[in-house]
Amino acid sequence: MAMMLRRVALRRLLIFISVMAGLSVAARGLESQAGRDAAPVFQVDPAWPTLPKQWILGQVSGVATDAQDHVWVLQRPWSINSDEKRKNTEAECCEAGPPVMEFDSSGNYVQGWGGKPADGSYEWPEDEHGLHVDYKRNVWVSSAGGPRMGEGKENFLVKFTSTGKFLLQIGRRAMSKGSLDTAHLNNAADMWVHAASNEVFVADGYRNRRVIVFDADTGAFRRMWGAYGNPPDDQAPKTFVGEGPGPTQFNTVHGIKVSNDGLVYVNDRLNNRLQVFTVDGKFQREIFIERKTQLLGTSFNTAFSPDREQRWLYVADAGNGRVHIFDRKSLAEVGAFGRIGRYAGQFIFMHNLATDSRGNLYVSEVGTGRRVQKFVLQARPAR
Repeated sequence: MAMMLRRVALRRLLIFISVMAGLSVAARGLESQAGRDAAPVFQVDPAWPTLPKQWILGQVSGVATDAQDHVWVLQRPWSINSDEKRKNTEAECCEAGPPVMEFDSSGNYVQGWGGKPADGSYEWPEDEHGLHVDYKRNVWVSSAGGPRMGEGKENFLVKFTSTGKFLLQIGRRAMSKGSLDTAHLNNAADMWVHAASNEVFVADGYRNRRVIVFDADTGAFRRMWGAYGNPPDDQAPKTFVGEGPGPTQFNTVHGIKVSNDGLVYVNDRLNNRLQVFTVDGKFQREIFIERKTQLLGTSFNTAFSPDREQRWLYVADAGNGRVHIFDRKSLAEVGAFGRIGRYAGQFIFMHNLATDSRGNLYVSEVGTGRRVQKFVLQARPAR
């Protein structure tokens, strides 16, 4: 009799454990679903922006926003095809617009400037690449990628006022001595000014293999680091690695952003990963994005949601034509949108990202994409 009672008790215990395990799985499922439900949802605005009728965009390598929610675009006039340019002056369209363009949040053109100065007071990028508007509304432009990348001579970045007045040049053309050179860059892809320290963090980049930091006013060198915080090494191989431990050096440092809580997010494009550091260069963690992809790379650029905590992290994946959405704290992926294609909301060679104060997302495209698209954050229905 006692044995029978013990068996009944054991069966009841096993049933209880099974039920609780099922509830736990269900709870986790609901929690996961809640996370997915909370992820941002976007809708493309196919009519944005309104370009002056005489102009056409080339490859749009850079996009940025300022405190007024104006959107800044960096495009490559040299990439316009001959069959897109008007041959007779009375024709309405088209000519290449200025390299730097400012639009208001509705997409109306505000102003444009840029190009080689007549007086030679500074060097203008032969291959326009990165664009950043800092907390003082100064505009930074880098030179990388493009047909002259192989020359390794685009060794600088330049800083202007919002109206195009030259302020600062860091580095000089054809002067780089490699990734340990503290005075010059080499095809630097991107930059971001950290307001708390007034330092410019540079993704340097296509030929060099590092993050390098300068004083944003004087251009004085502060510090540098490579992948995992290692010293950068130009001799390390750039062989594609699709599994196992990540390479110990960067392979195309393509994007950089600094969060409100002082973390540096670095896009290691051809290693298909995002690495996170402190502002002093101490490695924190990494994630891989569609790691086995061998087309273009999957980690081009990042953007944060505009809330104080910057809850969401967006990553541009050109190789798969998708914007990946991550919970920034956990780095868990909660959603994605897009595909490779030419229609509105699709992407050809996605390049850079930016968000405005309303949470809208802007995406630039190079290659044969040659446009910038606005994705409007959608309000969620009340439950």
